[in-house]
Amino acid sequence: LHAMSSNLTLAVTIGFSREMQDAYDAGELDAVIVRQEGSRRGGEKLAEDEFCWFASRRFTLPKGEPLPLATLAPPCGVRAIAVRALDKAGLAWRERFVGGGVTAVVAAALAGLAIAPLARRIAPPGLIDIGPAHKLPKLGSSKVMLHSKVSDPAKLAALRAVAATFKSVAA
Repeated sequence: LHAMSSNLTLAVTIGFSREMQDAYDAGELDAVIVRQEGSRRGGEKLAEDEFCWFASRRFTLPKGEPLPLATLAPPCGVRAIAVRALDKAGLAWRERFVGGGVTAVVAAALAGLAIAPLARRIAPPGLIDIGPAHKLPKLGSSKVMLHSKVSDPAKLAALRAVAATFKSVAA
């Protein structure tokens, strides 16, 4: 991006998709990259994320105890998907770790504290999908979408570069 325009300034905000989408809709943000929630139309699909149950290789499920989860706090959409799937399957669960960011949730899973519902794309080496082996319910997938109101040519070129990079990394 710097090579495209050394005068370009980007302000990047990380947050829950629903909150970012609301800020975009309110005109507070020029563009957002969010998980598709509900039946919203429009935007550009950057990736399709499959969600799975990830844990450390050394993690063992405690017999007779609720499934220990590592998640983000509500209103995290991935957390909501996981909780809904467990409740629908009649599986007991408990929050063992609530992180302030995905990096913290991943760290908790890597440390063997709990199982983390994560997008396969972001699960680092050291975490394995334990869902099939433990007959955990499928979590499905969601689209990662770009919504933009950017019209300035320099900003639009920078946004296209971000979108292309996101797509190439997601592939």
